[in-house]
Amino acid sequence: MTGLKASTQNPESLKLLAGGRWLDSSSQDTHPTFNPGTGEAIAMVPFATREEVSMAIDTAQEAFDSWRKVPITERVRFIFKMKEVMEKHAEELATINTQNHGKTLEESRGDDMRALENVDTAIAAAYTLAKGETLDEVSREVDVQLEKEPLGVFSIVCPFNFPLMIPFWFIPYAIVLGDTIVVKPSELTPVPMQVAAKFIQDEVGLPPGVLNIVHGGKDVVEALIAHRNTKGVTFVGSTPVAKEVYRLAGQHGKRAIVNGGAKNSVVVQPDADLGRFMPSIVSSFFGNTGQRCLAGSNLLTIGKAHAMTLPKFVESAKGLKIGYGLEEGIQMGPLVSQSARARVQRHMETAAHEGAKIVSDGRTLRVAEHPDGFYLGVSVLDAVDPSMTVAKEEVFGPLASVIQTESLDDALDVINKGTGFGNMACIYTSSGRSAREFRRGANVGNVGVNIGIAAPPAYFPFGGRGDSFYGTLHAQVDTVDFFTDKKVTIYRW
Repeated sequence: MTGLKASTQNPESLKLLAGGRWLDSSSQDTHPTFNPGTGEAIAMVPFATREEVSMAIDTAQEAFDSWRKVPITERVRFIFKMKEVMEKHAEELATINTQNHGKTLEESRGDDMRALENVDTAIAAAYTLAKGETLDEVSREVDVQLEKEPLGVFSIVCPFNFPLMIPFWFIPYAIVLGDTIVVKPSELTPVPMQVAAKFIQDEVGLPPGVLNIVHGGKDVVEALIAHRNTKGVTFVGSTPVAKEVYRLAGQHGKRAIVNGGAKNSVVVQPDADLGRFMPSIVSSFFGNTGQRCLAGSNLLTIGKAHAMTLPKFVESAKGLKIGYGLEEGIQMGPLVSQSARARVQRHMETAAHEGAKIVSDGRTLRVAEHPDGFYLGVSVLDAVDPSMTVAKEEVFGPLASVIQTESLDDALDVINKGTGFGNMACIYTSSGRSAREFRRGANVGNVGVNIGIAAPPAYFPFGGRGDSFYGTLHAQVDTVDFFTDKKVTIYRW
């Protein structure tokens, strides 16, 4: 594991990256990070001290003063090199991703591919979207010029569920535009980003202080936001934490892109081609073990689609092969932690108490080869009412709630009024009219038509509304305007 020993006896402590050097933290506040497939601790995560966070930001600020003056053509060459290095180490990064997160190797490869897609897009954006504008003769002998300038140091706070992809929603854009960054990986899954940063630091040759890494939890995030030299923060995580991050950013006058949680609905109309699309529907709920902000959570069947969909959905879901993500043929891995597994189990208990019918119970699953792993089978609840807790709250695990509705309008009411979230909604239908009504009527940031995971490619913004997003600009290509500010110069000669 690139110098990290997967051992419950003596797991190594992760280091901080500041000013181009890997440093031991002086913090006594350390926490283990695990391989969810085996239950073994693979590293210790030091929660950086406030002084160490300040040192990383100050180092990034010092680097910014010279990095911003590097010609954009030269900055682009560094990003090209970053792409080359990440492609070279793609399989190693995917393996480490699976070992620390639990997702299947195929899913980890997808995580890495999406990260690379953003590196590609950042290169293109540097030469196109980052350009300024001019307008001559706005008044007699007066010309106007607009430039997009880098701002300084940005903090990037990452979630556990996509340890590689989500940091790279932001990293290449900030760097190529002339900013410097301090990245805080998730304390649950910090190893993939740590290893990626090591490859970048060793082989790309970024100037010291352009890319920095600190580890930690709530206190570290607050220190990153509050620091005088931080210009803005990006965050992806749960809605309660997202609200607090957005509040702190506003309090300290910082820019913010803040993605929260989700409660995504997948709608099935009676005219849906289930023979063709059932694998896509099942994957939308149970891919990545349901631990993604675009995962299906509520399965809304319209009219007679319920009787057609439920048995096929349950049968297909039960057929998924569950186990250690590095093993051949595995289709769903474990949850990221013991507490994540317990949370899903509590949701099932609450749902049953409120009247939902358990038609597939994943709590009985055992993976004999890895008895200490954090496994949970697929679970499906029928007879779920939109007022139930499980229909409204984010679960983030392999649990599907089936809600029967009478019409497309009823389904849209559940989506728009039932949860407060607005990340994604999908519909399966053969009707162009229904698809258009759904696209226009669903108050969400990402819409899928006969696609279960409506994940925008890097050259589109990653949308979100309601309690799923706080801010104005979104992740991915939208960050060009987040990481720069417009300066207007008016000339008369």
